[in-house]
Amino acid sequence: MFWKKRSPQEPRPPLKQWLPAVAVGWLVPGGGHFLLKRHGRGSLLAAAITGMYLFGLMTRGALFAPQVADLFTTLIHCGGFFGNVASGLLYLLTVWFGYDQPDVPGMVHDYGTKFLVTAGLLNVLAMVDAFEIAAGRKS
Repeated sequence: MFWKKRSPQEPRPPLKQWLPAVAVGWLVPGGGHFLLKRHGRGSLLAAAITGMYLFGLMTRGALFAPQVADLFTTLIHCGGFFGNVASGLLYLLTVWFGYDQPDVPGMVHDYGTKFLVTAGLLNVLAMVDAFEIAAGRKS
């Protein structure tokens, strides 16, 4: 099989073991890895996520706001909003400083919007990786 099945007797890792790494990893991209003394991986993640986010801002990508309408619109806007918020402090600073780019037609703006969301999704993967390292499932 491609995956390892967990036995029902395998204990779950304690919350205090992995929660700080995941929380810091959300707030500061790569921060969870720095907390776990994985400086190389943390530096790479911090540079990649911050670079993608800044590139999205420089190309004037739009930030998503949750919008509820039909199913497709709800999925796109709420999913995009989740991707933006997953960038942590980068997103919070962007909103606090008043960045408000309307969604305008054009390839460059559209790519910028995708870069902003993808940076957040990459940060989610970094948080999962930090969880697995902190829980002892991965070295």
